Amino acid sequence: MMLIEETGVSRDALPLAEFKAHLRLGTGFAEEGLQEPVLESFLRAAIAAIEARTGKVLIRRVFHWTHSEWRAPNGQPMPVAPVTAVTSLTLHSRDGDQEGIGPAFYRLEVDAHRPVLRPQGAMLPAIPRGGTAEIVFEAGFSDNWGGLPADLAQAVLLLAAHYYEYRDETALGGGCMPFGVSSLIERYRTVRLFHGSAG
Repeated sequence: MMLIEETGVSRDALPLAEFKAHLRLGTGFAEEGLQEPVLESFLRAAIAAIEARTGKVLIRRVFHWTHSEWRAPNGQPMPVAPVTAVTSLTLHSRDGDQEGIGPAFYRLEVDAHRPVLRPQGAMLPAIPRGGTAEIVFEAGFSDNWGGLPADLAQAVLLLAAHYYEYRDETALGGGCMPFGVSSLIERYRTVRLFHGSAG
């Protein structure tokens, strides 16, 4: 299974002004332009960490997902949430042939935590032996920062501030997550089950 982010979070969607206010940084100084790329990098790192921990996509973007077999013929759980649209489904054979599958054969079962690709009939189209299914979809809570749930937006600012405050601390582990951030994102975390029926 391989999940690729086709479009990244645009700079315009990042809450730089909110982050500066959160850090109580002054404005109008000569070095302000030099500081912004640093703040942007911490925001991007915080967004990535929270998305990885929760399995939720914050700012809406396009993903490309390839895998070799359906988890169950009656439904394939999507790798992240919330999924807003499945834009294409293509089957690839081992020999390189491909077949586009129209939306008459599948549907998206929308769910905030566990969206599922369902067949319109009894079963999803069969993936060729030794081949793959390629799904292109859009996922995310909002196109802009203002549309995010307040607790997730606050968690990003808190975590980005944590990275900023400890930017010179090389001993921080990759799994470091302050308690305040953990408590804010806890309700968005889901148990990921990779075996068994899709339900």
